[in-house]
Amino acid sequence: MSSLAPDEFRSETAYLNTASYGLPSKRALTATAEVNARWAAGRGGPMTHDSMVPELRAAFARLLTGAHPDHIALGSGVAGLVGPVAAALPPGAEVLLAAGEFASVSMPFVHRGDLAVRVVPLAELAAQVRPETALVAVSVVQSADGRITDLAELRAATAANGARLLVDATQAAGWLPLRFADADYWVCATFKWLIGARSVAFFAAASESTAALRPIGPSWYAAEDRWTELYDPRALPVTTRRFDATPDWLGVVAASAGLGLIEELTVEKINAHNLDLADRFRAGLAELGREPVPGRSAIVVVPGAGELAPQLEEAGVIASARAGSLRFAFHLYNDETDVDRALNALGS
Repeated sequence: MSSLAPDEFRSETAYLNTASYGLPSKRALTATAEVNARWAAGRGGPMTHDSMVPELRAAFARLLTGAHPDHIALGSGVAGLVGPVAAALPPGAEVLLAAGEFASVSMPFVHRGDLAVRVVPLAELAAQVRPETALVAVSVVQSADGRITDLAELRAATAANGARLLVDATQAAGWLPLRFADADYWVCATFKWLIGARSVAFFAAASESTAALRPIGPSWYAAEDRWTELYDPRALPVTTRRFDATPDWLGVVAASAGLGLIEELTVEKINAHNLDLADRFRAGLAELGREPVPGRSAIVVVPGAGELAPQLEEAGVIASARAGSLRFAFHLYNDETDVDRALNALGS
């Protein structure tokens, strides 16, 4: 099984660490180099590419089946985009989190200080939603071990109890099909599976979900008519765009290239490719007598093997140590040789 885009990537290692940081494509590197060259020559800087922002919104909306570009805001990181949701909750509101959830999802609620934060095992999350639950926040795919949340089940539980649902798609978007209707609020960084930029992230929500939310420190870029309101701010849009932060336009260029490649390949094709590689790796682990975290995911985690990460790196296999475990992530630029190289390194 070969890479899905062999002309776009030139890794010198078996790079199995997309869950930490995705590799840049040739088209992204070329596009950002051209922008930097024009900038250095004094013939236009990154901001001249602001015209790319609407299409970037639209591209992410297409990844969330049922979303519209008006539902999408741009930010720089997940935690900052979760902020308005956390700030809108009344004191004492119950927030339900999964045990071991990634900190950018949980910290805005834990550190607000006046919320009733309840933490339960991921497998019990839907069953633990109750009438007093105001919000459930969870990652679609868990960073620590690759387990996938049953969003349909969780959405039914939150709807039945009048709770809102916020999901982080950072470890899912780009390889796992997603539906906009499966959550009230979506957040997603682009620098992992979307092979984008560290400085670009998305917030997605419908107007009925954001009616009670207010931007925290809105910037000039979030104005209704940003160019006429530079020195006379008057109004914010009624759409989700009012949560925009001033973008890093160089990041927008890179993120646009990444989403463009993913759209060309299709999420469905990437999904099949990633899971097939992960299945091959799981089968090899079993032959080595190692038992990964159960489930079928593009992230495969070997419990208790985190100390092996430096040795694997010496062998040219890039994985990551997380919570004492060894995490491998398979994406569109990986192939069977990467799987076999990782298994050989583990076997030796």
